Amino acid sequence: MILVTVGTQLPFDRLIRAVDAIAPQFDVPFFAQIGQGAYQPENMRWGATIPPSEFDDMMRDARLIVSHAGTGTFLTARRFGKPVVLFPRRAAFGEHRNDHQMATIGRLADIPGVIGAMDEADLAPALRQGLEQDMPAVSEDSDQRDAFLHALSDFMQTGKLAKAPS
Repeated sequence: MILVTVGTQLPFDRLIRAVDAIAPQFDVPFFAQIGQGAYQPENMRWGATIPPSEFDDMMRDARLIVSHAGTGTFLTARRFGKPVVLFPRRAAFGEHRNDHQMATIGRLADIPGVIGAMDEADLAPALRQGLEQDMPAVSEDSDQRDAFLHALSDFMQTGKLAKAPS
């Protein structure tokens, strides 16, 4: 299964509509958590919200995660060892107050298993790439995880991006 999630804070119809349009190209079932979005998918199962324990089960069972470029979803995907396609909310489309999610993708792009899809045309190739990835779960004491969390904390405090941990 490919799990698509918009997170819990804002709707993201552009992502849901774009994935819904390409879902028939794949021989993998999709499930979308659409939040408070107005668009209801036609080519994939969906729900507005998912209880946390059920979301963890879906994340564990998914082959690939497709998400807004939110750090919470990224960290959960890493915990379960799942590749993630990140699609940024854009201020120009009224999806967020600024383009920090584009900066987040730039920050995470060098991490194995993270695939950025900057626009709708990038989504299908990014999904194909993500389905080909096989990733181990990141352990709780992982040096990479600790480096990422430290860099994320620094970014949140200073607003400055440093090189991604490798």
